[in-house]
Amino acid sequence: MFIFSLILIFIFGLFVGSFLNCVIWRLYQKKSFLIERSICPHCKHQLAWFDLIPIISFILLKGKCRYCHKPISYQYPLVELATALLFILPFLIQQFFPLPFDEEILWLEILYYFFLISVLIILFVYDLKHFIIPDKILIPALLTTLFYFLIRDFYLAFLHSNFSIFTSLLYQLVSAIGVSGFFLLLYLLSKGRWIGFGDVKLGFLLGFVLSWPKSVVFMFLTYLIGGIIGIGLIIFKKKTLKAQVPFAPFLIFSFVISLFFGSEIINWYLNLLK
Repeated sequence: MFIFSLILIFIFGLFVGSFLNCVIWRLYQKKSFLIERSICPHCKHQLAWFDLIPIISFILLKGKCRYCHKPISYQYPLVELATALLFILPFLIQQFFPLPFDEEILWLEILYYFFLISVLIILFVYDLKHFIIPDKILIPALLTTLFYFLIRDFYLAFLHSNFSIFTSLLYQLVSAIGVSGFFLLLYLLSKGRWIGFGDVKLGFLLGFVLSWPKSVVFMFLTYLIGGIIGIGLIIFKKKTLKAQVPFAPFLIFSFVISLFFGSEIINWYLNLLK
């Protein structure tokens, strides 16, 4: 039953990933991603349903458009596969570690997780390609997150008399303000050269979701991973010290690690100090 559930969620993730590719492209083209039919970005030919089967269509078409035969970007199968893998990730992790979700509202938490991961994949790819974090995606995601956690906390307070809504929201707000405040300082000091203002807003969202103290792990990992990759790009002459590097991918990658393994990393570090 567990394997069957994983397969269903994986397939669901593939189709969500296909939709996210549509959102990413149409967002940049300033087109509606709810009404218009999918087209080839090269020849503009309307695509049939059998051209849009996640992963499978790409393989059968050998990575080329059926109509103009121009290459299809590897972004499409990679986003589909990444979405599917991230959707099943919490179910795989629970076999070794406790899920970072509340058991009483497990499925509600997982649905929100699917929503959040979908948003972060869009932001990850969009910033990687266009060096910008679109407010059309980020602001609704932030408002949805604030509303979701308010509802979640009120429900948990109803279930558990010892659950404090004030304490929970305070930790999240302190975390969000701390993360975004630090990024804002970097933004102001560099006059936008080091990071963009979109990263400041994204930092608020991620800091709020992680809450204290996982946000500390998140900050550490962001600059550790960013530093390692940045140095690697310079060494291999892919970038120079003055080159523009998208920051959102580092934030999002560090966020996923911190969300699932933040508590274990903190415990490991505290044990080292004993």
